[in-house]
Amino acid sequence: MRPAAILAARGVPGFVCFGHPMKLRNIAIIAHVDHGKTTLVDKLLQQSGSFRENQRVEERAMDSNDLEKERGITILAKATSVVWKDTRINIVDTPGHADFGGEVERILSMVDGVIVLVDAAEGPMPQTKFVVSKALKIGLRPIVAVNKVDRPDARINEVVNEVFDLFAALDATDEQLDFPILYGSGRNGWMSTSPDGDQAEGLAPLFDLVLEHVPQAKTEEGPFRMLGTLLESNPFLGRIITGRIASGTVKPNQQVKVLDREGKVVETGRVSKILAFRGLERQPIDVGEAGDIVSIAGLVKGTVADTFCDPQVETPIQAQPIDPPTVTMSFIVNDSPLAGTEGDKVTSRMIRDRLFKEAEGNVTLKIEEAADKDSFYVSGRGELQLAILIETMRREGFEIAVSRPRVVYEKAEDGSILEPIEEVVIDVDEEHSGSVVQKMSERKGDMLEMRPSGGNRLRLVFHAPTRGLIGYQSELLTDTRGTAIMNRLFKAYEPFKGEIAGRRNGVLISNEQGEAVAYALWNLEDRGPMMIEPGWKVYQGMIIGEHNRENDLEVNVLKGKKLTNIRTTSKDEAVRLTPPIRMTLERSLAWIQDDELVEVTPKSIRLRKAVLDPNDRKRAERAKEALSA
Repeated sequence: MRPAAILAARGVPGFVCFGHPMKLRNIAIIAHVDHGKTTLVDKLLQQSGSFRENQRVEERAMDSNDLEKERGITILAKATSVVWKDTRINIVDTPGHADFGGEVERILSMVDGVIVLVDAAEGPMPQTKFVVSKALKIGLRPIVAVNKVDRPDARINEVVNEVFDLFAALDATDEQLDFPILYGSGRNGWMSTSPDGDQAEGLAPLFDLVLEHVPQAKTEEGPFRMLGTLLESNPFLGRIITGRIASGTVKPNQQVKVLDREGKVVETGRVSKILAFRGLERQPIDVGEAGDIVSIAGLVKGTVADTFCDPQVETPIQAQPIDPPTVTMSFIVNDSPLAGTEGDKVTSRMIRDRLFKEAEGNVTLKIEEAADKDSFYVSGRGELQLAILIETMRREGFEIAVSRPRVVYEKAEDGSILEPIEEVVIDVDEEHSGSVVQKMSERKGDMLEMRPSGGNRLRLVFHAPTRGLIGYQSELLTDTRGTAIMNRLFKAYEPFKGEIAGRRNGVLISNEQGEAVAYALWNLEDRGPMMIEPGWKVYQGMIIGEHNRENDLEVNVLKGKKLTNIRTTSKDEAVRLTPPIRMTLERSLAWIQDDELVEVTPKSIRLRKAVLDPNDRKRAERAKEALSA
């Protein structure tokens, strides 16, 4: 008997006895942001034998995107697979931010079970509630893993009770309510049936529970059918579609056709390559079998939610409905005097192609072209999702101007306006709770609950309109000295809550084009805090600072010091400037008003008025006043 076969017969992880059909399990790991999903996947890969003992692997290996590594969050759902005993387990790592909830909604159709990861101190949070409700609705049986039990502020029993109450509130079936529970630490690589269990077994109890609790991958009789779930582009293979094969098998060079949701034929073609997930790598395979999660290449039009199938199939697989977008922004061709100086992709055609390409793979995005053909309305789940798209585009060399995020309204049957309402959970120190409650009430937020969350902290739960929350994150951190944690989740469309006061201060606007001078900035410091430094390029209509008063003020930042032939210590004293406000992309989007734009280039983020010429601005303001009168 060969050594690998002996090890497989003994059930050693990582070895499969060839000659026997491979058993399959498909699971997703779902949790709120920062509850440890990606770290747990790292340990699952290590302990299943997916890596060599001396192989160097980056921390959070599944977060392969540059932005994911920088921000420490998962943005795109990704699949991997491990072998445990004689079973291949396909694991899908999912995002934790509500803005990327569409990624989670799509992948749930690929799996037969979910591991719900819950922080032992924070308990189930809004995103946990959102994803679990979707999973329970399609009949998936959950495994609950209480993570970070070694935290000093862990409250394990209360968290388990909160999870049960959450499942009951989401109308879980009796079978779903009878969920198994494991306790452990993903970072330290162990799980057990009790909080003080044996850590020497590592994650073996979790692997064994998946094999026991999650059913064998579902398959159906009939020819090849697969629902497209994830889309990506490869420079060598072209479009790659990932999904789970519902029935039949697929081989390279096989003729297939693509059906849209209505059953219309999108295209017919041949599969050039079939790739399967093996650890962190994707390897070519000779045949994709029913129940497995694979990627296929060779088709040029098929996209997410389309059915890839044998030519004889006539009916598509029904895709899960996706919640509608709640926030929209305008992406406009950059027309500032500095346009084209820092980026190489500036035309409307390039921006249009890039946006529609993004919408193909991201079903939660909606793109509409404006009548002038130079701007596009991009709708998504939240400011973070749209900010990630803008950041990705600027790194690719695009220059664009973007407007302030606006909410997407709906009309009720009686003609009244409905707006998106969110459930907001804020964990804050007790001393700062008063200012949080006051600011949320100003933003039309209704407080539902206030309770201790351990360590002299309170958990405040509100229902608030989305438009009132735009830009509140940075203000909240300022009010609470960076200690508050805010989590948001779309709840429903409800009647309009009334007007909400916006930014109270005006702005300082440059009235000339050139390079900012230190002496001019120093003289303007009494007018308000600056957002630029000496030497920065400015132009007419560009915002260079915040005014102390409510009105906008045009200023000259190019004015130098008048030189004389008198030399004294006091006259030649060096100019000392207050450090400027650092405006990040997210902060800029939240800070600007409706008549302002953020100019985004590969090297700079500038704030400007939508109308640069001061005379044109005054005419536009008078026309607006006349209309409102």
